[in-house]
This record gives sequence, structure tokens and C-alpha cells, in this order.
Amino acid sequence: MKSDAKRVLIFAEAVTLAHVARCATIAEELSASGKYEVILAVDQRFQAVSRPAKYRHIEIESVLTDEFLKKLNKGSPLYSVKTLEKYVQEELRIFSEFSPDFVIGDFRLSLAISCRLAEIPYATVTNAYWSPYIETSYPIPELPITKIFGEAVAQKMFDLVRPAVFALHSLAFNRACKKFGLPPLAYDMREVYTHADFTLYADIESLFSMRDLPKNHFFIGPILWSADVDLPDWWWNLPEDKPIVFVTLGSSGNATLLPMILETLSKMPLTVVCATAQRSNIEVCYPNVFIADYLPAEHAVSRCDLVVCNGGSPMVYQSLASNKPVLGLPSNLDQYLMMSTLRQSGRGYLIRSGQADPITIRRAVEQALTNTPENLAGECHLHLDKIIDLIEGKMAD
Repeated sequence: MKSDAKRVLIFAEAVTLAHVARCATIAEELSASGKYEVILAVDQRFQAVSRPAKYRHIEIESVLTDEFLKKLNKGSPLYSVKTLEKYVQEELRIFSEFSPDFVIGDFRLSLAISCRLAEIPYATVTNAYWSPYIETSYPIPELPITKIFGEAVAQKMFDLVRPAVFALHSLAFNRACKKFGLPPLAYDMREVYTHADFTLYADIESLFSMRDLPKNHFFIGPILWSADVDLPDWWWNLPEDKPIVFVTLGSSGNATLLPMILETLSKMPLTVVCATAQRSNIEVCYPNVFIADYLPAEHAVSRCDLVVCNGGSPMVYQSLASNKPVLGLPSNLDQYLMMSTLRQSGRGYLIRSGQADPITIRRAVEQALTNTPENLAGECHLHLDKIIDLIEGKMAD
């Protein structure tokens, strides 16, 4: 690395594996380009599935995943003013120590404050369904009111209060802005989630209906990632005389559904491979079900005929990259927005996690295995050149 190479500092908010995985992939690609000195700042909780890296790691603190998911499942604001202030102070300290030329973050909302204070160009990685410029509806996730009133009534209630809910989720950030002497944003969490000098959508552009985007908003394509773990011994002896279904609910799906899903699939003429992400103990053994804590998604998806997942964008795009149908069981709004987009495009199947049962699972699996989605593999890659152009100042804000 040349001594005059630009230094790129990448912050991953480690509340779920997806945010860490996307940042690690970008760090790896930028480092491999040989153009930059790359530093990845991340909490070490997902260290078990991280790749050996040629770039430098530094440790930062993120809120605990369990705490984050509890708030997410209740529909509560995800961050307090105190937490965001703490993040900003930590980031400013790191900026002072490492003097980055460019900063990239994934759901590290505080960077919009700290980078502005330090006058460092900042790009945030997000998804198009969080954009203020998207034309979409918002399905109600699995919230307490969904269980109490049922989906139809709860959806009508959600449609009425959603603007106020989105405003509520922006309050902590805007209060933190004021504490640091910066003007607040619009009171809409979509503005907070996507605010940066440059907003990078890690999505397939053709899947989304967008209004005219500002010049500093870009689609960079899906960021594919696969856990760097060894394949289990049983991998080499999987029966291939039946369709193979890959099941994983990841780090943020409803893990309580996993035993029911596996029991249902075990009774079908299938071979099932499952990655639990260490979030569920499966005590029952089935002759056609093979289980590991983690599996390299690239290998698992390419070998299977159907992916059953939480509907989050990383596994959805990994599946599309191999032209495999997806059955999503979303629980939070992020997953619902991704799966709703996929279903509307005719490329996926959605079962509300609160309504999942053996009958709906079986029917959806049978239907998915008889239909092949339109091949979008050619659109499932990261446009690293766009990120490089930003770092080099070739795209004006």
C-alpha cells in the first residue's frame, strides 16, 4: 500500500449480521483493489463468521442484538439520544486517531452527525425501501396490535398512524443533532436512515419504483456475502434424489418458528439443510434434515432448489444471484418491505411469520418448487466502481 493512499474508514453497526457482512464485503473489495488503506470498525460479536482480512480491524461498540431486536419487535424507537451521543463521541475520537479521507457506514446513524462535525465525506449503505423517494406501501409487521386486532384491522390502524410512528423514530436523532449544534432533519425516520453526503442503495434497481433521485443517491447493486466457515461432514453425503430446501432465519428472523418449519419439511419428500445461526436448539432428529450453526450461503443456495428465510435482503439477493425461489417469513418491517417487493415482482413467496403454520408452509413450498423465477443473476453484483468514484471525488454531491 502506498503511503499516500487514501484512508477509508468503514463502520458496521453490529445489531444484525447483515450490516456487518455488507461492510466486510465492501472493505474486502476496496482493499483488494490496491488503491486504499482500509479500516473496518466493528463490534466483535460476529467474529465467529468473519473472514481473515488483509485490512485492519478496530473495535467499536454497538447496542446488543437482543436489545435491538426486542425494540424492533415492539415497534419502539431503536436508539436513545444518550446512545447516539455516545456513538458520536466514539467516532470523533476514532477520526482524530486515524484521520480518514472517506467514511462509509451501514446503519450507523450517528455518522451523519460525526462526519459533518469532522467535515469528512460520508456514504451510507442502505436499502431502497427505506428511501424517502420510493413509491410503496408499508405492510404492518408483527407488532402487538397485529396479534390483538388481526392483520386487516391492524393494517388500517397502521396506515393511519404510520407518519406519526416514522416521526417518533426520528426524534432521538434530531435531538442529538441539536445537542451537537446541527440542524435537525425532517421528522421522518426514512430521512434519518438514509441521510449522508452519499446514499448507496444495495439493491437491484429494476425491482423498485422510485421518484427522481437526488444526484447523491445511487444504486450500487446487492452486496453478496457468505460465512467463512467449514462445510459440515454431512455436506458431502447429502441425498440428491429429492429437492433440496435450504432453511435459515438468520440473526433477526423469528427463531421460534424453526422447530415447526423443520418438522413440517421433514414430512415432505425433500432433503432439508438448515443453518440455525446459533439461535435455536433443535432437539429432534429427522433422517432428511441436516443442521449446522452456520453454512456458507453461497454454497448452500447454489446447491438447493428453494430458500426459506426471514425475507431480509442479504439472503434474498443471494438466492436471486443463483436464480432460486425464495419463501420469506418476515417479522420486522425491513423484512416485510423486501419480501413485499419480491412478491410483487413475482419472484418470491411471503408468509407472515405470525400466521405461519404447517399447512401454509407446506402449500407455499410445493408452489415455489414448481415455479422458476425470472433470472436476475446478472443484476446481483456490487458496482464497486461507483464507490471508488465517490472516494476519488468523481461524483459531485
